[in-house]
Amino acid sequence: MKRHHINPDQCIACTVCVAHCPVTAATNKFRGPRMVGPALERMRLLQDDYDSSLDYCTNCKNCDISCPSGVPISTLNMLARTAYYKKRKPKLRDLILSHGERMGKLSEAFPAALTNMGMAIGRRLGMMDWIGLSSKAPIPSYAAESFMKQFKNLRQQSYPDKVVFFVGCYINFNDPQVGMDIVAVMQTNQYEVIVADDFVCCGSPLIVNGFFSEAEQNACQNTQVLKKWIDQGYPVITGCTSCLLMLKQEYQELFGIEQMSKNAKHLYDASEFLLKLHDEGRLNTHFGIRNDQYLYHAPCHLRAQGIGLPALDLLEMVPGLSVEDIDAGCCGISGSYGLKADKYEIAMTIGNKLFTKIKASNKKAVLSECGTCRLQIGHGSGAETIHPISLVRKAYERK
Repeated sequence: MKRHHINPDQCIACTVCVAHCPVTAATNKFRGPRMVGPALERMRLLQDDYDSSLDYCTNCKNCDISCPSGVPISTLNMLARTAYYKKRKPKLRDLILSHGERMGKLSEAFPAALTNMGMAIGRRLGMMDWIGLSSKAPIPSYAAESFMKQFKNLRQQSYPDKVVFFVGCYINFNDPQVGMDIVAVMQTNQYEVIVADDFVCCGSPLIVNGFFSEAEQNACQNTQVLKKWIDQGYPVITGCTSCLLMLKQEYQELFGIEQMSKNAKHLYDASEFLLKLHDEGRLNTHFGIRNDQYLYHAPCHLRAQGIGLPALDLLEMVPGLSVEDIDAGCCGISGSYGLKADKYEIAMTIGNKLFTKIKASNKKAVLSECGTCRLQIGHGSGAETIHPISLVRKAYERK
């Protein structure tokens, strides 16, 4: 595996990353981001020296967010984990969790109700634990019809302005309504939505489970597809913060794809893009009054992008709507991390502060851009969860 030009000596050993690491606070099985990242990277430059506690890093990026020297600690950890996994046969559960796109397409061969019933039976019989998944974890169910199938049957109003939508695996197979809501909101703002069928999984689940080569192949393909649309002058939006982080930042850090530094300037979170329209005086602000109160959870992978909290800024424009930032840290699930049998209790410990705050509130529901964050929040707190754009659509419809 090629070495990437990240200088571990930029780390000043201040341990700020350790103080902000949710995993270190939840378990002593992880030696901490500084130790398994920059500290051991110096040794890895001389010889293969891999710490097994690497397996407990969630790639939540809180170490990167807090580092005063700007060291991409999580990237060092993921590259080291890849090398560590290369010498070991992948677990069945990691194969399943890292190939969400493949599993989603496979599920389409059967009725979704049948697939979901099979998973529920497997959970009750303990088959989930047998393959390394927790029977307690909130395993996502499949939608009756994927977003891509629904979109192909959708009649849009054609507009001169167009935007490309990078859908992502979770929205496509598990939560297609979010994708349909994004399309509806863009249509309300006189944008025609393009969904390219040659995009593939962003690669984030592949990276965290050690499938570097496959992730790099996906990155190269997506980079070329993005370039094709961006060269035509079209912006690209996503409804998933992890997909966006992978496309904008991690393709460069992990694979050294220089083209992405140009592409990244044209990539937006859906709420971020709507705020851009507002700044240009083009946003449709004819919202209906919503006398509701909500909580908002900022996904770690959104905060890592340094673009603020665009959903909160957008929802402030809706009359009568009150949205409070929970600001209670990581929910713990980190993509597929909290679904694993040996990580489930750690994930729940990480998210406990968040769950406690939600349970103590009297708010109607919790808003969050991340699909698996919403899954974990519903599991840990029992609260209803909504994507912010879905609420924006409801505000337009109420008007």
